[in-house]
Amino acid sequence: MNWLNWLGDFFTATDHRTGPDSIAHRVVEHLLLSGEALLYAALLAVPLGLLIGYTGRGVTVVTALAGAARALPTLGLVTLAVLFAGVGDTAVLIPLVALAAPPLLVASVEGVRGTDPDVRDAARGIGLTHPQVLRQVCLPSAAPTLLAGFRTATVQVIATATVAAYVGLGGLGRYVIDGLATRKYAVTVGGALLVVLLAVAAQVFFALLARFALPPGVRARHRAR
Repeated sequence: MNWLNWLGDFFTATDHRTGPDSIAHRVVEHLLLSGEALLYAALLAVPLGLLIGYTGRGVTVVTALAGAARALPTLGLVTLAVLFAGVGDTAVLIPLVALAAPPLLVASVEGVRGTDPDVRDAARGIGLTHPQVLRQVCLPSAAPTLLAGFRTATVQVIATATVAAYVGLGGLGRYVIDGLATRKYAVTVGGALLVVLLAVAAQVFFALLARFALPPGVRARHRAR
């Protein structure tokens, strides 16, 4: 049961309670970095996905590119980003955005494509413009699929943001990398556990959001599909 002793040592260590290496500080760093990557990915992928899903043009290409992007090695992208952009936030944000964008793009496309064509035609029949149909009809219908895409992207980014420690940035990856480098396995195990807990918390958050934030009619249509 060495790992239980390691966790006890990790959570009771004085420098993990206060200061720049405290658990609270590292968690905030990890969340800020993950949130920034998700924001950029959403700004890039969601509008493009909504447009492609509504027009139906380029769906096959988007699906193929999204699948290929998911196979990109994150550490390899970090290395390339460091070579071109230098050490800093950009070197980590580039691979994290590349990781988060595909599920958001696919969710946006599939969410809009799942809108009932008869409902779209009826909306056009009462005089709504294409942007109004997309915003008022398709977007609410796509909300559950979009939330699922955000959940997938968020969990992936939280789990992968530990690579920030490879280029000297903060976050929970500092515990994992520094613990391995100094053979302080209690720190490594504790940091890894915090990453897992943070990812699980994100899963629970989006599950609750889908359950309580979406209108009942939207949830019912999504389950029916």
